[in-house]
Amino acid sequence: MALNQLVDDVVYLGKNFQDYVSLEPSLYKALALIAFNPIFWNIAARLEYNTHILTKLAFGNRKWGCYILAATIFSLGIVRDEIYYAALKDQPTYAPFAESTLIKVIAAGVFGFGNILVLTSMWALGVTGTYLGDYFGILMNERVTGFPFNFNDNPMYNGSTLCFLGTSLWFGKPTGLLVTVFVFFMYKIALMFEEPFTAKIYANRAKKET
Repeated sequence: MALNQLVDDVVYLGKNFQDYVSLEPSLYKALALIAFNPIFWNIAARLEYNTHILTKLAFGNRKWGCYILAATIFSLGIVRDEIYYAALKDQPTYAPFAESTLIKVIAAGVFGFGNILVLTSMWALGVTGTYLGDYFGILMNERVTGFPFNFNDNPMYNGSTLCFLGTSLWFGKPTGLLVTVFVFFMYKIALMFEEPFTAKIYANRAKKET
């Protein structure tokens, strides 16, 4: 019975989605920061690779340079999440989702699994592996193939996307679903720049070793 009601609620929301989206300044602010973060860390990492600017700021210690970038990216992520939560508060609530126990269970599961993907990938890669250490010349000895990388190619990005989705479902905010789609595509665009460049870095190392 609950599942049938959920289907009806989803159908209704699909037909009236525009009624639950409000173009508030806080929404634009959240979207801007969501877009800014991957653009920033890609530019910063390329600058480091080409000029070693962060390593120089860390007095020639490339590991500490990477830690500087890691702390900056992590802090920006916290700010982004807070702004996202604030933006959701300004958005209309879809009561059937906000009051549904089933939706709460789904939201908690999605959010929890997203965090598992993020945290386990960070554990597997370490700080330098997570935060673009290869641009600093800190390369991993071999490709990480254990969980979550044996389950998903980009667990950190996909896990983060799931966290956005789980949050929007938990609070019953349809606008959050649109933001989640935006997050997904921003990460996809970031990967278009990151993956080929990372492959190039490791290919260059392989050439030097032969």
